[in-house]
Amino acid sequence: MSVPNKFDIEGKVCVITGGSGVLGTEMAKAIGQNGGKVVLLARREEGLEETSAELTELDIDHLTVSASVLDRAELEAAAEMAIEEYGRIDVLINAAGGNNPEATTGPETSFFDLPKEGFENVLNVNLIGTVLSSQVFGKHLVEQGEGVILNVSSMNAFTPLTKIPGYSSAKAAVSNFTEWLAVHISHNYSTDIRVNAIAPGFYLTEQNRYLLIDEETGEYTDRGQSIIDHTPQGRFGDPSDLATTVLWLISPGSEFVHGTVIPIDGGFSAYSGV
Repeated sequence: MSVPNKFDIEGKVCVITGGSGVLGTEMAKAIGQNGGKVVLLARREEGLEETSAELTELDIDHLTVSASVLDRAELEAAAEMAIEEYGRIDVLINAAGGNNPEATTGPETSFFDLPKEGFENVLNVNLIGTVLSSQVFGKHLVEQGEGVILNVSSMNAFTPLTKIPGYSSAKAAVSNFTEWLAVHISHNYSTDIRVNAIAPGFYLTEQNRYLLIDEETGEYTDRGQSIIDHTPQGRFGDPSDLATTVLWLISPGSEFVHGTVIPIDGGFSAYSGV
């Protein structure tokens, strides 16, 4: 008896917020190389152009839209553009996010002196951006009666890390919102719309490099070395490490996975340090 391929995403239309970021770009490549159509959203047109060039080289069918996840009107316009181009939306991946130095403590920066604006920036781009995008694009999924929403949480949501109180709080909220939205959608709209999240471990990106790598020596900072020491696989993640889990979670092969937060962390969350 033949076993059907339940990991086929051929022709699926996948919207990715934060699409010009390192993680968003890797997701777009993985989806496109497996037959999906990609709609990339980001604020900076320059970043979108760079990512678009990379996808074009790989012959990936894609659309880029300059839009802020904090502007509902821009998100609604982006959704209409996606539907006009491809006829439907099958997947929303909320990859927009990141930390802010103004919400980060340090030797010369006391928690008690962190500006409110720094916290607001981090909470807005991670949590509010996820909520707004889920409202705008999720409404189209409800109209179709099926689809997938995949949020991007973090290891910080499991156990808060030192120095980044804003980011830890925001990602914990994203995980909680993921669970809430999964139940709400199933109870009120459709059991064929799934909501999950991934929780990446420690990946080197432009947003966190200053915390993990000493700019002068190129060696790990004390924080970077501590992370490596507490990651059983002994390395930082590569953005491509996310690809297979993302493909699984947006494919029919995960049709009974709903309301979960999946760690992709090299064992970090499993290790007590002893």
